[in-house]
Amino acid sequence: MRIVADDKIPFLKGVLEHIADVDYLPGEKISNDIVKHADALLIRTRTRCNEELLKSSRVQFIGTATIGYDHIDTKYCEDHGIVWKNAPGCNAGSVCQYVASALEFLARKFNFSLQNRVLGVVGVGNVGNKVVQIAEMLGMQVYLCDPPRVRQEGACGFITMDGILRECDIITFHVPLNHEGQDKTWHMIDEDLIRRMKPGTFIINTSRGEVADGTALKNALEKKKLAGAVLDVWENEPLIDADLLSKCEIGTPHIAGYSADGKAKGTSMIVREVSRFFNLGLEGWEPLEIEEPKNRLITVDCLDRDDDVILSEAFRATYHIEDDDHRLRQALSDFEKQRGNYPVRREFKAYSLELVNGWDKIKRNCRKLGFKVI
Repeated sequence: MRIVADDKIPFLKGVLEHIADVDYLPGEKISNDIVKHADALLIRTRTRCNEELLKSSRVQFIGTATIGYDHIDTKYCEDHGIVWKNAPGCNAGSVCQYVASALEFLARKFNFSLQNRVLGVVGVGNVGNKVVQIAEMLGMQVYLCDPPRVRQEGACGFITMDGILRECDIITFHVPLNHEGQDKTWHMIDEDLIRRMKPGTFIINTSRGEVADGTALKNALEKKKLAGAVLDVWENEPLIDADLLSKCEIGTPHIAGYSADGKAKGTSMIVREVSRFFNLGLEGWEPLEIEEPKNRLITVDCLDRDDDVILSEAFRATYHIEDDDHRLRQALSDFEKQRGNYPVRREFKAYSLELVNGWDKIKRNCRKLGFKVI
């Protein structure tokens, strides 16, 4: 059998070669001519799997090592008997770490405490649920908005978007990209939505770039209708708006979900799925070794310090969001290169945390986040 794979999918090379001919290419270079004789595609978001790519091919299976799948024309696949699989939740811990770092950065730069600040979480799936957990541990008041879940589960525990805009100091978006329908999210963050936000609101977007109208966002930041924005995703990636970036507090090259742990999980999920489909015997496969962080032991003195300060120090020890921001601003044209050559970032579970003078509650919370508390 023949498999065509994105050459930036980590940990994949060498896994399937003993049972298939595997061709590795940059995601944007995978074309109809290349996939015509392929049985399976293993991709990321840069490969658009539509009729143009798939027509007259023998592709039976598509696996994307990403939580999102808006780059796959699912109707075309279903109409033509092509099975597709994504990797839901694979990078939830990584995105949560990114949002935690963003909250820590904003609190430090603007000199406010996260305790009793109000966070709105729009989209409460795998990622959103983890963000809720971490925000509550920081002492934040958290409101949830997820209309699809409200329709399925009822309104208890959720508020409307109007409520989010009215009540929240910081709003973080974790929604899929839907271009139409009652759950349309394309340009959800538009001029009208921004106008209805309470004064001094910060927004964080790690979902999809097209969820925000870049022009409206840029104008709002310029006119101080927003206190600030943290953007990891952009319209027209990789050709992003330099002027919009200059107005953001933090801007990064679509790497919120790029921890080594998240990458490993995404790759293992699609390897297992392609194995199940073709009966390849790799249903239990996972990467054997992930590079360890340089400083695995974090020591935090808890004496006379609030929970949000302790947790923020621990978060910052695992990830400096400003480093990614700095690299992007220094070399905007290297957007894709920075994604492809992203430094190893490990999630909380890779670290041992020594809480000097720590009490039981803070230790329990840190364990829940994945830290090895000693």
